[in-house]
Amino acid sequence: MPRVSANRPRIDDSPLARKIGDRLRKARLAAGLTQTQLAEPRYTKAYVSALENGLSRPSMAALTHFAGRLGIPASQLINDEPAAWARVEADLLLACGRWDEAIAAYRSLLETPHSSGARAELLRGLCEGLVRKGQAGDAIAYATESAGLFRAAHREADAASAEYWVSAAHYHRENTTEAKAILHSILARLRAGLKVEPDFQARILMALSANESLEGNHEAALAYLEEVRGLDADLDDRRRASYLFGLAYSYRETGDYEAAVRMGIASLELFRQAQSERESGALENDLSMSYLAIGNSSRAAEMAGSARARFERLDDKWWLAFVLDSQARVALARGDAGDAAAGADDALALAVLTGNAKASVDALLTLARARTALGDKNGALAANEQAAERARMTGSPSLVRKSLRDLADALAASGDHERAFALMREALAAS
Repeated sequence: MPRVSANRPRIDDSPLARKIGDRLRKARLAAGLTQTQLAEPRYTKAYVSALENGLSRPSMAALTHFAGRLGIPASQLINDEPAAWARVEADLLLACGRWDEAIAAYRSLLETPHSSGARAELLRGLCEGLVRKGQAGDAIAYATESAGLFRAAHREADAASAEYWVSAAHYHRENTTEAKAILHSILARLRAGLKVEPDFQARILMALSANESLEGNHEAALAYLEEVRGLDADLDDRRRASYLFGLAYSYRETGDYEAAVRMGIASLELFRQAQSERESGALENDLSMSYLAIGNSSRAAEMAGSARARFERLDDKWWLAFVLDSQARVALARGDAGDAAAGADDALALAVLTGNAKASVDALLTLARARTALGDKNGALAANEQAAERARMTGSPSLVRKSLRDLADALAASGDHERAFALMREALAAS
């Protein structure tokens, strides 16, 4: 699916917000500060007023800022609601992309009894974290239970949100038939008048586009994205950026690399304006491959280098594995097979370290091509064999097809035509 910014699950923590607001007001008055003085220089008087009246939920960054201005620990503002704050903290971890910590936080919260509504919210958050981490198999059961609990409570909008993550999990397992069926069901309810967040319909359409792209139906994918264009007024900068990113990807898949680059650059600018580091880095990495496809290796290197710098700043080794592989591909395209092999080795090491199965297969395929260019046919064949083995373990048909075709080519080049033919038949069966 197109990469989208994290959306926090809805939690009815208005009582906590009111209590925090009341404590904030009392602490401010005790310190002799006006709302303006408390807010400066980072926030506004209106924001402080909204917090004090319980109309807005504070971020951890805001609480830390205000506590510093008041000369008190942030815990003093929230210390009698540890369970409620733990839920908010899990939500914050999810929102800022710290998937492992968010998953652990949701699992911990689910160990204690909750009302059915609260459990549904926690399960939905856990599912999103698992999907974004690439652990879609575990996510399906959690999101399905979440959707059922929401429906039982007649919370239809929340049920649709949970179902979206069921679909996302199926998409990552390449079960596009089930993923699309769920999305079409949600879309029918939206068009029948189900009231949801303003950008939810756009998310559904972009998800349908991604599923069509995965199946190779790129014209259908573009049609869904064109429908998103009609909802443009309802999109914030991040969602509009995600839409443009999906459009760029679809153009790339249809072979229109020039359009892919144009849409990608437009998306990147919006991501940067929204200060969405991960999305920007992911887009730069994909742009590097689009530039490489149209023969502009200099621009490809520039984009990959920028993406690498971002993920190094974020200490995001999972994404960095993809970027190192992209840099290795650029080096190979430039005729530097030695650097390409070294870069692919580094990408593989990070992929293994972070459990990034797709990046490990990609890195092994790049390594095989680099070793072929270096005249090391045995090394290339070994890398192709490993790539095929790992691809089969992921259960991803697209990875299996790609790795088996490369392995079949390597075997044919070595004279083993019988096995090469058998592998090509297996690759076709995975289609």
